[in-house]
Amino acid sequence: MWCFSRLPLRIGHASRRHGDRRFVATVVSGNKTARLVKQRLAQQVEQMQTQFSGFRPGLVVLQVGDRDDSNLYISSKLKAAAEIGINAKHIRLPSCTSEDQVLRAVLALNEDPEVHGLIVQLPLDSEKPMDQELITNAVSPLKDVDGLSCVNAGRLSRGELRDCFLPCTPQGCMELIAQTGVPVSGQNAVVIGRSKIVGAPMHDLLLWNHATVTVCHSRTADLPLQVSRADILVVGMGRAEMVRGEWIKEGAVVIDCGINYVPDPSRSSGKRVVGDVHYASANERAGFLTPVPGGVGPMTVAMLMQNTVISAKRSLQDRTRT
Repeated sequence: MWCFSRLPLRIGHASRRHGDRRFVATVVSGNKTARLVKQRLAQQVEQMQTQFSGFRPGLVVLQVGDRDDSNLYISSKLKAAAEIGINAKHIRLPSCTSEDQVLRAVLALNEDPEVHGLIVQLPLDSEKPMDQELITNAVSPLKDVDGLSCVNAGRLSRGELRDCFLPCTPQGCMELIAQTGVPVSGQNAVVIGRSKIVGAPMHDLLLWNHATVTVCHSRTADLPLQVSRADILVVGMGRAEMVRGEWIKEGAVVIDCGINYVPDPSRSSGKRVVGDVHYASANERAGFLTPVPGGVGPMTVAMLMQNTVISAKRSLQDRTRT
């Protein structure tokens, strides 16, 4: 059974506007929730250091190439790790690195006892053909804090939630749902998107927490009808503002995983970030709604840190047994 973090955060129920039937959604802040998660993890790391003579959890981010977007994501991970007290390292391999060289680097890090979490930054920015699945699955399931290996994915699909690392974005979504106070058990949940990173594991997490789950995708017939049935809606389709507010059931919990850039001449950059849900119209129907940015994104990083701390704790338990 999924176990939510006990965070000292209360979010009020959605309120109606006087004189009509429209909801004003309660914003579910990923920034606020992530900050509370990191504070709790920092306390746990401090306890480890006190009890085990300066011990620190170790995280390695292995990157191939030098993509700007990957560099931005990595910097946010390293910053969060530093705030918590995790010893994080960034290893960048040149884009000319061969698949065999990447695999050897992964296997060496698997054997390093000071590394408790290992993530391969995707997508791989390589000049040479690489099997991304092969490299992802080369990461030891015991250090796979991204939760992307076939071993961890298989355990999740079978409901073995305590015996695997949960993928960070779906795990973060579950944390945000928990903050609303809306129980998952018995609810009708709709997931839009079936990717290995978000949609598929999101389905599994909701299912094993006793929701009735429908997964929608590019070939789903009458998507608005499916959305209208959702008490809990999680959207990770990668299409800017695709889900309209009029589709959404009144009072529903809406978790938007989308990150899309749309033109905006009023911004110095000429663009702005929006989610997969049309925020303004959803705000008038949903009971709870995550913003973009500041919603799911910060929680993804926070859950990566949480998985790393969990892995470090397990290594300490193994050490005390021997």
